[in-house]
Amino acid sequence: MLAFFYLFAAISVISALIVVSARSPINSVIALVVCFLSIAGHYILLNAQFLAMVHIIVYTGAIMVLFLFVIMLLNLNKATEPMKTLGTRVAAVLAGGLFFLTLMAAIRHGINITPANEFDPGVGLVRSVGLSLFKEFLLPFEVSSVLFLSAMVGVVMLAKKEKVVVPKDGVEPSKA
Repeated sequence: MLAFFYLFAAISVISALIVVSARSPINSVIALVVCFLSIAGHYILLNAQFLAMVHIIVYTGAIMVLFLFVIMLLNLNKATEPMKTLGTRVAAVLAGGLFFLTLMAAIRHGINITPANEFDPGVGLVRSVGLSLFKEFLLPFEVSSVLFLSAMVGVVMLAKKEKVVVPKDGVEPSKA
């Protein structure tokens, strides 16, 4: 199990570095998909299969497709990309260096977190999530479903356009 953790961690870090360093936005998005899939692997190692599947479906499936469509629609060229000023570059290097120092200090001093409860192997399974969703959180679940339904109806109503009938002679018909 520990070997899989280190494998997924290495894949996550390497693909995240590729995301920020890739010159092509398409390569960056593909590396982000790999990063999301490795994070889903971490969820599976934590025995949270439901969360892993939701992560794959929502992030890798839906959001990354939206990113790809936006990138294709924007038609990003190197000629239109603005150059960053020297101050922006220095601030980015300083922020990254401070973050790196913080991580190194945390690793050097060690992080000891004691669990609040004992480990329960059934916590992340679909059955336990469903039971808690329909027992403890039934009202918020139903309220959110009504909220989503009303949002969908609102989007359809806003997107709906009225049909304009234009007669052949160009004169509007009189209302009788």
